[in-house]
Amino acid sequence: METTIAQRLDALLKLQQIDSKLDEIKKIRGDLPEEVRDLEDEIIGYETRIGKFQRDVDTLEEEIGKHKLAKKDAEKLIAKYKEQQMNVRNNREYDAITKEIELQQLEMELSDKRIAEANFKISTKQDEVQRAKDVMTERRKDLDSKKGELNTIIGESEAEEKGYVEERQQKAGLVEERLFRSYEKIRNNAVNGLAVVTVRRGACGGCFNVVPPQRQADIKDKKKIIVCEHCGRILADVEEAAFAPSGRR
Repeated sequence: METTIAQRLDALLKLQQIDSKLDEIKKIRGDLPEEVRDLEDEIIGYETRIGKFQRDVDTLEEEIGKHKLAKKDAEKLIAKYKEQQMNVRNNREYDAITKEIELQQLEMELSDKRIAEANFKISTKQDEVQRAKDVMTERRKDLDSKKGELNTIIGESEAEEKGYVEERQQKAGLVEERLFRSYEKIRNNAVNGLAVVTVRRGACGGCFNVVPPQRQADIKDKKKIIVCEHCGRILADVEEAAFAPSGRR
């Protein structure tokens, strides 16, 4: 069903009132939702880091296993060469086998060195893992505390918020999509979240700049969408000034 400009303006004004109520509810929550998200992201970061450390340790342990196998192979060759040394026919063969034994002994020393280096790296990685786990444990405690606090606040306003959200959907349905997008854009750019305001005491309810009388008359007619020439907010209505009767002295 086609709606009139007046109906759209009324719907926008109501929509703004609902959004302002929702903003108040979110304001009560303060920075808690963001703090919870930051803690969750931080914990994921520590889990990723710990996982990487563990993969590094696994790789180093594989290297240690290879070096140990290489050392055993060298020991076998040394035993074999020593046995051959007992049956050499001349000094030249003896010297050649001696060099092979020395070479394998160097291989064993190199393997020991590589094993020691890998063990040192593993020890360092394990220390880093433990530090990360300790910090992550503290962050999890902080997260549980913040979540508990946030859930308490959400629980207190959940029914009220749900009602506002449902009402918001109804009012948004009365506003054409293009106008609704403009409303959302203005709201997102406004510091106080106000996209639709009324004229109060002759001034824009958003930026408080004066609205000329003729423009006020156009706003009252509600025959077209009028925005504040200073801040760009939609001017939905004009509030009549209430004058209290003056008393006699």
